[in-house]
Amino acid sequence: MNQSQRFLIVQTAFIGDVILATSLVEKLHFHFPDASIDFLLRKGNEGLLMNHPYLNDVLIWDKKNGKYNDLLRLIRIVRQRQYDKVINLQRFGATGLLTALAGPSETIGFGKNPFSRFFSYRVEHRIAPDVHEIDRNTELISWFTNRTAFKPRLYPSTSDFDRIEPYQTKPYVCLAPTSVWFTKQYPEEKWIDFLRQLPDSLTVYLLGAPSDVEVAERISREAGSNRVVNLAGKLSFLESAALMKGAQMNFVNDSAPLHLASAMNAPTTAIFCSTVPQFGFGPLADDSQVVEIQELLDCKPCGLHGRTRCPLGHFQCAYGIRTAQLLERIGP
Repeated sequence: MNQSQRFLIVQTAFIGDVILATSLVEKLHFHFPDASIDFLLRKGNEGLLMNHPYLNDVLIWDKKNGKYNDLLRLIRIVRQRQYDKVINLQRFGATGLLTALAGPSETIGFGKNPFSRFFSYRVEHRIAPDVHEIDRNTELISWFTNRTAFKPRLYPSTSDFDRIEPYQTKPYVCLAPTSVWFTKQYPEEKWIDFLRQLPDSLTVYLLGAPSDVEVAERISREAGSNRVVNLAGKLSFLESAALMKGAQMNFVNDSAPLHLASAMNAPTTAIFCSTVPQFGFGPLADDSQVVEIQELLDCKPCGLHGRTRCPLGHFQCAYGIRTAQLLERIGP
C-alpha cells in the first residue's frame, strides 16, 4: 500500500464513541502520514473534531431531519470519493448500508453489522475484560497495520485555551455530574456530600451540556459554597477538554466527559455505578483511576449499558461508594 491512500472512518453514535474513534485517526496518520483521512459522524458531534490536524474532511449525517434522505446524500458522496478503505465502527444497519454501497472501496466492519456479508473484511466484535474499545476498533485495521492501539486525542485550538484561561487563576478540579442514563450517574446527594468535604483551596467547575444546567445548578446551590461554579452549557466540547487538561483532577461518570479526559490525557477519577470498566470504556489517561463500590454485588453489572432506573430499586452500586474513595484522589 502506498501512502496516498484515502480513508473514511464511520462513527455516527454518541460523543464518547467519536472521541474513542480518534484513536484510529492517530494510528492511520502514524502509518500513512500522507494519507487523506475523512470522518463521518452525526450532526451535533462535529465540534469534537474542529482543528484536527490529521483530518481532511468531516462528513455530517443529520439523523434528526430527513434521516434517510440525508443518508442517501452521504452514500452518493462516499461513492463519488472512491475511498481506498471505508472503516465502519458501528454495528447498526444504516451505516452498514452506507458501507456496503461505498462503491469500489475496500470496506471493513464488525461481523455483527447486519450488512457485514457485503463488506470486504469482517472482524469479530469482542467484549472481554482485557479489551478496551480502542482495542476493538484497532482490530478493524490491524490486518494492514498492526494490533497496537493508539490513545484517542482531541485538539483544542489556541482560542479554546484562551477562552478558559480566566478560570485557571487558582487550583481547580472539574466535575461532570450527569449521564444520559440514571444508573451511570453518581447521585446528586453523593456529589454534594463530596463537594462539602473538599479543601477550601480548590475551585470546582461543574461541566455539562445545556440540558445539564438545572442539575448542576442544584448541586452548586446545595453544596453551599461560592467556589463551586456551574459552567454547564457555557463551554464547547473543546473548551471543556482544555479546562479538564489543566485540572488537578477530573471527576466523571461512565459517560462522555470520561473520554474527553482520556483524549486530553487529563487526570481522571471515573465513577462506575451499574456498569464496569471491563466492558471496555474505562479511562485511558496516565493518571486515572476507577472508583466503584468495594463490596461485591450480585446485581452489578446489571447490563452492558445504563438503565433508566435500578432494576432492584436500591441503586446500591452507587450509594455504596464512599465519599472517602473520591477524596483520596485529591491528595494531601
